Amino acid sequence: MDKFIHTYFVRVRYADTDQMGVVYHARYLEWFEAARTEMLRDMGMVYKQLEQSGIYMPVVEAYCRYRKPVKYDELVRVRTALGDISRSKIRLDYEVQGERDETVRVEGYTVHCFMDESGKPRRASQELLSFFQNISCLSI
Repeated sequence: MDKFIHTYFVRVRYADTDQMGVVYHARYLEWFEAARTEMLRDMGMVYKQLEQSGIYMPVVEAYCRYRKPVKYDELVRVRTALGDISRSKIRLDYEVQGERDETVRVEGYTVHCFMDESGKPRRASQELLSFFQNISCLSI
């Protein structure tokens, strides 16, 4: 069973690349952010509404492993999956693949803790945990 539950497509812009025409290393973290935001939206949770309810999910850890370069004007897919989930944090896993093949170009993850609007740690509600646990069982 494929653990990745959401796919987000990105066309590499010239501004995304370094002098060698390869995607700048930090750009992948931006793609991860866009992919997770769209995954949550597609699953029925708009991040802005989550914040309006007093729940924030800052990134507390990020990791990227660069396997093969992505270059200007390529169309790539960013696949997202839910990893570990607890009352205090959640991990999301990512793969960046070329549009025409399934070669993993970049893989990584982000870990997010749950906080209130003042920046204090808080435990996720059972409702929020159930939401994440339900979508982690999906396979698309």
